[in-house]
Order: sequence, then C-alpha cells, then structure tokens
Amino acid sequence: MKYEPKKFETLLVSVEGAIATITLNRPDKLNALNYRMLNDLRDAFIALDHDYDIHCAIMTGAGDKAFAAGADISEMADKSVANAHRFAGLGHVVGGRIEGAHFPVIAAVNGFALGGGCEIALACDFIYASDKAKFGQPEVNLGVIPGFGGTQRLARRIGIGRARELCYTGDMVSAEEALRIGLVNAVVPHADLLAKANETAKKIALKGPLAIAQAKRVLLRGADVPLPVASELEMQGFASLFGSADQKEGMAAFVGKRAAVFTGK
Repeated sequence: MKYEPKKFETLLVSVEGAIATITLNRPDKLNALNYRMLNDLRDAFIALDHDYDIHCAIMTGAGDKAFAAGADISEMADKSVANAHRFAGLGHVVGGRIEGAHFPVIAAVNGFALGGGCEIALACDFIYASDKAKFGQPEVNLGVIPGFGGTQRLARRIGIGRARELCYTGDMVSAEEALRIGLVNAVVPHADLLAKANETAKKIALKGPLAIAQAKRVLLRGADVPLPVASELEMQGFASLFGSADQKEGMAAFVGKRAAVFTGK
C-alpha cells in the first residue's frame, strides 16, 4: 500500500523514490517531544511501514540547533504516576515502531539529542552526527531517569559501564566523544549531514529489500538471546530468502556480471 502524504502537526514527512524523510518539526521548542509529536511519530511509522516501496528512511530535526532536545518538560512536570507511565509507554511504542519497521532508519542528528531525543535516535538503526551535535541522558538532573528506552538501548549500544556513567552523571557528550564510545557511526560537517545520510540511504535502497528487512529483523532479535538461538534465527532468515524472486535475481545478476534489479518479491 503506497504511503499517502499526510499533514502532521509536529512532523514533516516526505517520500522521494525509495527513501522517506521524517523531520521533527517543533523548532521553536528545540523539537521537544510532547504527546502530539509522539502520536504523530507512531502514526507516521505505521503508515510508512505499509509501503514496501520504501527501502530506507532518514530522521532529522528542523532547524540548526536540535534533533530533539528531550521530552517537553512543561507537559511532563505535573503528571501523576499513572500518566507518567502512559507517557513512557507511548515513547516505547514509538521506539518499537522505528525498530520494527521493515526498512532501516538513519538518524541524522543535527544538534542537541538529549533525553527523549537521544532515545529516539537510539531506536534508529544507526546514527550520523553533525559536528555540532550533543548527546546525553540528563534526566537525573530533573529527578527522574530515561523513560523511552534509554537505559536499555544505550547500554546495548555503548556497553553497560559507559551507559551507567551517562545516566548517572547526566553529562552531555560532543559528537566526537559519541563517535569514540560507539554511540554514533560517523561525524560529518554540519552542512554535509543530510547529504551523508542520503548517500547511505540511496546505497541501501539499491540492495535487496527483503534481504535488508531480514537482516534488520535478525540483528534486532538476535541481540537479546543466547548465541545458539540467534544463530538459528540467522539460518532461518538466510534460508527463507531462497524462496524469493530477489534471491534468484541477485545471484543471476552476479553470475551474469550485471547489476541486479530487485523487486521486493
């Protein structure tokens, strides 16, 4: 089902060819995540995930200052325990939708990615950072902890020791430090960030989409199970692709020394 362009209150969503771009669009609030934006993100990813002509997506923030500077504190401050649980639950749903999409999602972090903003970036498949970007989980400065998956995804990405340090101190780290500790995949000049993300997205979009989706699934599910179970997941994913037209095309193209034309079937 083709993605039907929709106007969102807090997002800009566009599709060009096989690549979708999702822009967090509350620049006057440094793209802070409120209920409306989280609901918009959930709805956008549900719609995009039904379009199998989309092979990759890029997520970034509007303006030059922030990817997302965290959750909207003015909206959170007076929440009850029950409402805080619902808010965190919605953040986890959004993270799950990003992780579970059939296409990879590249976070192009153009400024502050703090708190919930860092957590949304962590739910993406990988992160490219502007040299102006800053990362952190500063929730302890507010008397709380990360609530959108930060404690778990951060530890899985950079290791438990470094995740503890960031979550306990609330410190921000520069793009270069984020690269050093494995939080981001690359740091590029600010003006080149989207070009870098688009270059990689276009490269991914030319690959077999069923294979990319299967690789994403196996990498995600295999990360939290014992190695023998993960190895079995890999074998099943590998074998399942031999029932696809894409596998036949890809291998025939290799033997014939030509470029493959994948159809996602």
